[in-house]
Amino acid sequence: MSSSNTDPKIDAFRAQILHAAKNKTPLSIEGGGTKSWYGNTNTYSKLDTRAYSGILEYQPEELVITACAGTPLKEIEAALKDKNQVLAFEPPHFGEHATFGGAIAAGLAGPGRISAGNFRDFVLGTRILDGKGQDLSFGGKVMKNVAGYDVSRLMPGSMGTLGLLLEASLKVLPKPAGTATLRCQISQEKALHILNEWAGQPLPLSASCWIGNPNEEGQLTIRLAGAIAAIKAAIPLMSASVNASEVDPQSAEIFWNNLREHQLSCFGNLAADQTLYRLALPAACGPLTIPGASNEIVLEWHGQQRWIKAPGDEATFTLIKQLISSHGGHATRFKQGANVNSAFERFTLLSEQVHSKALEAVQARLRSAFDPAGVFATKRLP
Repeated sequence: MSSSNTDPKIDAFRAQILHAAKNKTPLSIEGGGTKSWYGNTNTYSKLDTRAYSGILEYQPEELVITACAGTPLKEIEAALKDKNQVLAFEPPHFGEHATFGGAIAAGLAGPGRISAGNFRDFVLGTRILDGKGQDLSFGGKVMKNVAGYDVSRLMPGSMGTLGLLLEASLKVLPKPAGTATLRCQISQEKALHILNEWAGQPLPLSASCWIGNPNEEGQLTIRLAGAIAAIKAAIPLMSASVNASEVDPQSAEIFWNNLREHQLSCFGNLAADQTLYRLALPAACGPLTIPGASNEIVLEWHGQQRWIKAPGDEATFTLIKQLISSHGGHATRFKQGANVNSAFERFTLLSEQVHSKALEAVQARLRSAFDPAGVFATKRLP
């Protein structure tokens, strides 16, 4: 539906979009620029969202917050913290100037995604400008206020290729009553086995991370969150299973924050010819031997998200994609080394995967409907 609200900042956005449509010159939407390296590169003119900023409505009792796309993400989180609430999926900032809209466009989630759900699971409604300059609103501010196809859920992960996100309403959650972090040394194979076993039990398992050499024992860190009584009951049981010890709360908070923001040493020191690959895999997938990978791997989300460093050339990416696809997953060139060709495709294409090939036609129709003139056709997302 169209929105009747007008704002000089939105009028300026519309004018920029209509000018781009008339001249057939795509616009690359950007907020704080903290994720400008993510996705396929382009040199198109920028549409800066930061002019349209602010929390429009926050109803702690209803667990809903509505804000403008240009609002600093840290401002959103500070407002939630005051009411003892959180974005449960823990979106990474990757920099001080991360914006609300940028977080949604990237659609990335942190350690809590495995227990809380993905970013799009929390989107209740959005307001956008499409490629024709139309002001459109979808969804609402409650979970049951969506009829028909839920367009709002398309925004997370769309990377600005469908339309200009103006506003969004998200569901938030109360901060867990208690948390605890356990750590042990264990092999990758044993870690995957025990994590999948625990995931099927009524345990307050909130997040997990295994870091190490695939052929040796590594460091398994797990986070418990929820009712204090449940955590106290789970700690001795889980500790005994893997000979784990509890990490002090301050060190634990630093670890999970650094994991979310990729500030752990295992994410650094990316060689000029290397790429940091993100591998998305089914829960049942065991250890994999990755061609050309470095001797350190990071497993998150009970092994469903894995990070490796390997050569950034096309031949290596092709081998990795084939391997991961054969196990029912997909691979992304998440971050590139300085000497890796920036024109290389960063994602596994829908057409390369049997289970998602049919979605390519759906994606094309959606883009045609929202953006017939190709204003947002930056190819940042294939």
